[in-house]
Amino acid sequence: MIAEIITIGDEILIGQIVDTNSAFIAKELNKIGVKVFQVTSIQDEEGHILSALAQANERADLVLLTGGLGPTKDDITKAMFLKYFDDTLVEDPEVLANIYSIFNVHLKREPLPSNLSQAMVPSKAKILKNRHGTAPGMWMEKNDTVFVSMPGVPFEMKTLMIDEVLPKVVRTFKRPHIYHKTLLTFGQGESVIQERIAQWENQLPSHIKLAYLPSFGSVRLRLSSIGINVVSVEDEVNNQMHFLSEILVDIAVGYEGETSLVGRISEILKENNKTLSVVESCTGGAIAHVITEKAGVSSFFKGGLVPYSTVLKTEILNVEKELIDKHSVVSIEVAEAMAINSCKLFNSDYAVSTTGVAGPTKGDTDKQVGTVCIAVAGPRGVVVQEFSLGEHRERVIEKAKNKALEMLLKELLKN
Repeated sequence: MIAEIITIGDEILIGQIVDTNSAFIAKELNKIGVKVFQVTSIQDEEGHILSALAQANERADLVLLTGGLGPTKDDITKAMFLKYFDDTLVEDPEVLANIYSIFNVHLKREPLPSNLSQAMVPSKAKILKNRHGTAPGMWMEKNDTVFVSMPGVPFEMKTLMIDEVLPKVVRTFKRPHIYHKTLLTFGQGESVIQERIAQWENQLPSHIKLAYLPSFGSVRLRLSSIGINVVSVEDEVNNQMHFLSEILVDIAVGYEGETSLVGRISEILKENNKTLSVVESCTGGAIAHVITEKAGVSSFFKGGLVPYSTVLKTEILNVEKELIDKHSVVSIEVAEAMAINSCKLFNSDYAVSTTGVAGPTKGDTDKQVGTVCIAVAGPRGVVVQEFSLGEHRERVIEKAKNKALEMLLKELLKN
């Protein structure tokens, strides 16, 4: 079974908003065994919409559209549905009642005529109730292809997708079982990993596919298979993933959806009743941010400091001025002192420090842009490294954050 996703809206094509709807829809379809063939973004223009509908009709069994269903004149998706399906508008009493409920109960005012027009729907459409908005979802069929139109507002679309669309797709189509399992690794690039697992990869059954998904500081290894027998499909993938995890045991973090690099760090610190602090110069709080994104970290995370200026490094963090004068503020010596002093300042078992030149200028040092020194202090002492991470500021910060987390995890795994 093949699906296609079409997002409608000039705001996507001019970069005003990021299309997160397609990623959500594709992920949810994959869970129920529906393979997405293509994702297309088109403008709010009659010819473009009609052409996209016709082309998708030739390729896909299921076409899901988001956007263009608002009450304003620039939203023309419903009008294009009328043309494509040769249909007329009728008033749907349930949609009308939902509109009045939203305005009278939640917004405390009467709906405008443009709002009430949302209750006018194609006569051939099966209506999908939108509990959080006035524009309903619409399910229509042509030439054995199902078309589903949903609002572009992510919150409305997601609720419609989960409550209405997916259950109806499950009832309507026969689908195979698609299964993915993804191993998270850290500290080695995809080319090195490929060499390490070459023998195992060569004997991988042809119906099980391996994908390398690299990002800053990590590579995700995804195994995928598809079939009718759920138990058989999952058992085969899980068995192969077990072998893969054994080969890469020294760099394996865990499985996507179950843990993450930060998640694994958190688990180890909690299990061993150890605490952590961070002092970040060039990363500007990025490490503290990613650590505190999830609840429960207060049990091990003492806090963080962003001593961006040299003065703060000396006055608050108590790094000796003579050390900075001798080695530069961006040096392994200063990074080491920052980590050690962070343990003292926060009374933490472990500390991570970063000092570097994110760019575009060099600041208080003569080191090249992209130079970053990272230290991890702990019960076993201090490890410190200097890295050259390029010249693009955002990439330097992101890479430095990931390198710091990698170094911390390696130290935690030693104990």
